[in-house]
Amino acid sequence: MKAGPVFTRRGRSLLPGQISQLITIDVEKGQPQIVLEADEIIEAPNWTPDGKWLVFNAGGEMWRIDADGATAPEKIDTGAIRDLNNDHVLSPDGKTIYMSNNDGHIYAVALSGGQPRRVSNEHETPHHYYLHGISPDGLTLSYVAVEGPAGARRINIFTIPASGGPDTRLTDVSYPNDGPEYSPDGQWIYFNAERAATIPGHAQCFRMRPDGSGIEQLTFDDRVNWFPHVSPDGRSVVFISYPAGTTGHPPNKDVILRLMRPDGSEQRDLIAFFGGQGTINVNSWAPDSRRFAYVAYPVV
Repeated sequence: MKAGPVFTRRGRSLLPGQISQLITIDVEKGQPQIVLEADEIIEAPNWTPDGKWLVFNAGGEMWRIDADGATAPEKIDTGAIRDLNNDHVLSPDGKTIYMSNNDGHIYAVALSGGQPRRVSNEHETPHHYYLHGISPDGLTLSYVAVEGPAGARRINIFTIPASGGPDTRLTDVSYPNDGPEYSPDGQWIYFNAERAATIPGHAQCFRMRPDGSGIEQLTFDDRVNWFPHVSPDGRSVVFISYPAGTTGHPPNKDVILRLMRPDGSEQRDLIAFFGGQGTINVNSWAPDSRRFAYVAYPVV
C-alpha cells in the first residue's frame, strides 16, 4: 500500500527522493513483503499478539495497519500525549501499549485508544526514560535511562512495575547500554552495550539475568550490533548490524538484519538494505516466530 502525507511531520525528515517501507519477511524463506510505503518517516513496527495488526510510530503518534497491508493506516488515540518517540511495547494480552514520550516519561494507553496514564517517576536529577521491554507476565517494564546533566550523561538499564512503582537499577556503569528486552521465558534480558568496546561506539549484543547478574556476550565481530530481539518461541534472535566505526544507531546507513540462536550461535545474515534508526527499535517478531517486520528507507 502506498500512503501519502497522512502522518504529522515531526522530528527528522527523509532525504530527497527517499521513502519509508514497512516490510515483513519470512525468516526461513527470506521473502520480503512490502506492507506500506510512505513519503514520511515511519518507525519501529511490532505485531499485536493475535497477529492481525502492525503497530508503528509516525509523527510523534501511534498507528496501526493490517499486517497484510490490506487497509489504510489508522491512528491510535493517545490523548494529550502526542510527542512519542519510537520506543513502545505491547502488553502480552494485547490490550495495552506502553510508550516513551519525548518529555522523558513512559505512558500506558489502551490499544483501542484513550487517555494515557503515566507509569514513570519524577526524579530530582535528569532521568529520561526510553522503554524497550515487558516481562512475559506483563508486570514489569525494562528501559534505559539517560541519567545526569549534559556533559556527564550515562545510559543504564532499569526496570519499573508496569502499574507504576519504584525504579530498579540493573546496571551502574559509564559505558552506554540500550535495548533491554525480556526473553519469552523471562529468564534473560537481552541488550546491546559498549561493555567490551575498545573504541567508542563499538556496541555488541549481550544478555543478563533479570536481576542484572550473569552477563554474557553474544556477538564478537568488528561491526556495530544493536537491538537483539528474541522470537516468541525463544529459538531465534534478530539484531541490526551497522558498519564498523558507526557511533550510536543513526539513520541512513547500509545495515544488515542478522539472525542467531539465543546463545549467540549460528549467526547468519537475513537481509541487507538502507536503514538504521527506526528500523527495528522494538521487538518486531510476529506471534508465529516465522515473520519479522522492519522499516527500510531506500532512495528511489
